[in-house]
Amino acid sequence: MRILLTNDDGIGAPGLWAVAGELAKVGDLVVAAPGEERSGAGTSISLRKPIWVQEVPPKVDGVRAFSVSGTPADSAIIAISCLFPDDFDLVVSGINRGSNLGHDVYVSGTVGAAMQGYLHNIPSVAVSMYAYVDIDYRAAAKMAALIAQQLDRGALTGPMLLNVNAPNLPPHEVRGVEITRISRKNYCDRIEKDNDANGEYYLITRNDELEDAAPGTDLWAVENGRISLTPLPDRVVSEEFLNRLRQIAPELESALRASSP
Repeated sequence: MRILLTNDDGIGAPGLWAVAGELAKVGDLVVAAPGEERSGAGTSISLRKPIWVQEVPPKVDGVRAFSVSGTPADSAIIAISCLFPDDFDLVVSGINRGSNLGHDVYVSGTVGAAMQGYLHNIPSVAVSMYAYVDIDYRAAAKMAALIAQQLDRGALTGPMLLNVNAPNLPPHEVRGVEITRISRKNYCDRIEKDNDANGEYYLITRNDELEDAAPGTDLWAVENGRISLTPLPDRVVSEEFLNRLRQIAPELESALRASSP
């Protein structure tokens, strides 16, 4: 199988090359990642801006690696659309230093890069660590490779965007694998205000902890030593909601026509 690996921590990030070592055992691996850290970039792209791509020496034998001047999403788009003419069978983004839990998935560059694979009809996986220091990437890297193997065997089929978060434990100490939903709070909701010679400015910073650790959530899983697998998009539009929209559509149309001069 052909695998594209990207991230938002940059081409030199240790998590990237930790998972590259495992994925290279599963298939033909190509790495295309930002030249520098682009955390929090979400799904942003460098619209109508030049993007430079440079092939760089890989840190895993047999892998081709490319440094991209743009965002994580740019890296995935360019690799999928321009660098390689053949289709990829899987896109993996990560391993991110730090978790992507709760509503953070909507601003995460790690998830944003994986989203581009998903939007190109390629099964995609975002992988993150529930830790910032003294990180043991082995369990997360192995899990990414195991998911790739299941995909290659046909055990996973159809559209897939999977958000994986791993506790900072060696593989033999991980307590299980949980299929989860996202928590209902985010880290990025603390604002700090300061000033310098240019005047007053604001910093969006991270809270120390999430509050919604209910059983079944991604946060609950990693706090209890489990690997969290969260299918995204998190919520599927219900038929009930669609029916309500259909019911009010004629009223909306009438009101719109009535407002015309």
